[in-house]
Amino acid sequence: MNLQKDIERLKKEKNAVILAHNYQRAEVQEIADFVGDSLELARKATKISAQIIVFAGVDFMAETAKILNPEKKVLIPSKIASCEMARFLSPEMIDEYRRKYPGAKVVLYVNSTAACKAKADITCTSANAVRVVNSLDADTILFGPDANLASYVARHTEKRIIPLPPNGHCYVHTNLNVENVRRDGLLLVHPECPPELQDIADAIASTGGMVKFVANSDAKRFIVATERDMVSRLRHDFPDREFVPAWENAICLGMKQITLERIYRSLKDEVYEVTVPEDIAKKARIAIERMLEVS
Repeated sequence: MNLQKDIERLKKEKNAVILAHNYQRAEVQEIADFVGDSLELARKATKISAQIIVFAGVDFMAETAKILNPEKKVLIPSKIASCEMARFLSPEMIDEYRRKYPGAKVVLYVNSTAACKAKADITCTSANAVRVVNSLDADTILFGPDANLASYVARHTEKRIIPLPPNGHCYVHTNLNVENVRRDGLLLVHPECPPELQDIADAIASTGGMVKFVANSDAKRFIVATERDMVSRLRHDFPDREFVPAWENAICLGMKQITLERIYRSLKDEVYEVTVPEDIAKKARIAIERMLEVS
């Protein structure tokens, strides 16, 4: 059995495409029709003509694709490909903070559940968070669920940023710190990393931003402070450069639930289908589309 060939055959037979996040395994990125960060994948999801979308990512990404493509079948190859950060925030918490800060606008990182997005004024990604926040007419912004990204945004705006909740974080990026990261090259740091690591970065960027930074840099060696498989994307795009994970143990277990075997099964048996209740999807779509307009 040749999984790559069988997956390609099934894609053609079923009019399907595979979207993969930059944190996926190298072999998954290779079989994908499009690889990108959350913003790039959200944009791509609005321009797909195929009838089936297989999302090689975590649950909130597949939900976003379904929200933007309600008429299409969206599949995620693993039921447990989830984002731990998203669990820090609940719809009830958003309601509580709105009561506490009347007049504030809610900006939610796309790393949140569809039910939470339905409560947001607008969503954002790490690539466009500052632009999104600065586009709003409110002086106070409730920003969640990542407190480190909230801190990054606060440094680049005059608005008051209230992290929602105060302790929300990605365990992969929080475990990247000044004590355990390599610094023997140009240091690229994701804004989900702690502020003290951002302080020593040569560049702070989303994964898509890292690709653009390298493309415009003359440096030959880069230390990449984000999920370790981001180096797979960078090595593919820039074979003449050297990329090293800042910390070998920076692994997103949710992302790693996606394998070639599971993608093959997902296409073959059309599992696992992603569904979002219509009332939630309608409200969440407004917040996502506002983000895409600003971007």
